[in-house]
Amino acid sequence: MKQNETLDDLQNGYYIIQANDGFKFGVDAVLLADFAKCRAKRAMDLCTGTGIVPILIAAKTEIQRIDAVEIQPDIADMASRSVSYNGLEERIHIKNADLKQASAIYGKGSFDMLTVNPPYMKSGSGLLNSGDSRTLSRHEISCTLDDVIRVSSELLMPQGKFFMVHRPSRLADIFCTMRKYSIEPKKMRLVAPREGKEMNLVLIYGLKNGNPELKVMPPLYIYGSDGNYSKEIDDIYGR
Repeated sequence: MKQNETLDDLQNGYYIIQANDGFKFGVDAVLLADFAKCRAKRAMDLCTGTGIVPILIAAKTEIQRIDAVEIQPDIADMASRSVSYNGLEERIHIKNADLKQASAIYGKGSFDMLTVNPPYMKSGSGLLNSGDSRTLSRHEISCTLDDVIRVSSELLMPQGKFFMVHRPSRLADIFCTMRKYSIEPKKMRLVAPREGKEMNLVLIYGLKNGNPELKVMPPLYIYGSDGNYSKEIDDIYGR
């Protein structure tokens, strides 16, 4: 632990180190890790941040090798220390690198499963501090949607599974770019704070070189009508 860091209990036997004044993981990362539960021999997590998605996937699956890439050195170091704290060094391997170099580092077609929680917002709108970790995590400064999906396609073997969480407002761009790089959208699930509210997240599953067919799953609501977390959210969090 370093100064200005906290150790947060994930309520599943694992913990994560986070900066008090930095970008902290949210429900999107938790939903992505749950959505991506599957069998795989070797998984990759791009834009891993503090390593929350690999840690949650390690808790939810039997995948023995999970590689993860983070461009910010201090955040990658935090993720590595969380992995060590949880005794997961044999399963999770964090690398401080630009995801655009990932296929050169790991080799094309090296993974049968990939997750990514990328920056949601296009750069160029408003005043941005490109050196701030929260800005880099939210805005397409160090990578674009095209970069993310192109690199994902390079890293995945044929029939490899692709899982991403994003904003519904980017769906047209997402589906066009997935098909551009031979990742066929297979399942989509929209997420809203509660029934009657606008959908604000989308979970997407794609298959490298898959056949065309998209299944739209029932929506997921974070809160129930009583204002408490929905039963499904409680189940996902293991409450």
